[in-house]
Amino acid sequence: MKTLKIAVVTFSAAMTAAVFIIPISAQEATPAPSAAPTSASPAASQPNEAEMMKQMMEMGKLNENHKLLSSLDGTWNYTVKFWMNGDPNSKPQISKGTATRESIFGGRYVLMQVQGKMQMPGADGKMQSFTFRGRGTEGYDNAKQKFVSTWLDNMGTGIMMAEGTYDPATKTFTYTGEMQPLPGQTQQVKETVSVPDKEHMKLDWYENRGGQEVKTMEIDYTRKK
Repeated sequence: MKTLKIAVVTFSAAMTAAVFIIPISAQEATPAPSAAPTSASPAASQPNEAEMMKQMMEMGKLNENHKLLSSLDGTWNYTVKFWMNGDPNSKPQISKGTATRESIFGGRYVLMQVQGKMQMPGADGKMQSFTFRGRGTEGYDNAKQKFVSTWLDNMGTGIMMAEGTYDPATKTFTYTGEMQPLPGQTQQVKETVSVPDKEHMKLDWYENRGGQEVKTMEIDYTRKK
């Protein structure tokens, strides 16, 4: 299972970059034969550190996008439908579980913990119960002006990153990203998360297979009472 997922640049790293970055000076002009060599003034090309620090502080402030993500905090029951063959009209594999969302770092990010049961083939090839665990982080990057997310779980070793937007008219997040299921193989993915009301969410997951976008998963969330 995947959830809202993008690379997050930490505020502390940005602050460090703001203080220690040194821009490359413009190319030096070629002096005339009779003139003494000249060079560009370092002070003229140096950024205003005070102004950069001020901008970094602004980038660290919360806004309505962060509040939007935090409004989904709480515990949710979910049902997953999965189509390995990419045909949503066929019979899906179904599993259930619980997702807990919690705002962290003063509301700058949301941490989502997921746990559920699903059927997986065992060492003998027979299907057996498997406890699925996953963790996602979500946020809004003020510098990129995009929603960002990451995802990891106990079925792989990679960390997926995605970036997205939000459409207030349809109350839908749309994320795009890339995953590498096997060495040398990358796959473009898209997910949409609609939030029709405070009690329900729905995630639709699409994969690019041979240049065609196919739906392979959907997750229905209901807020736990």
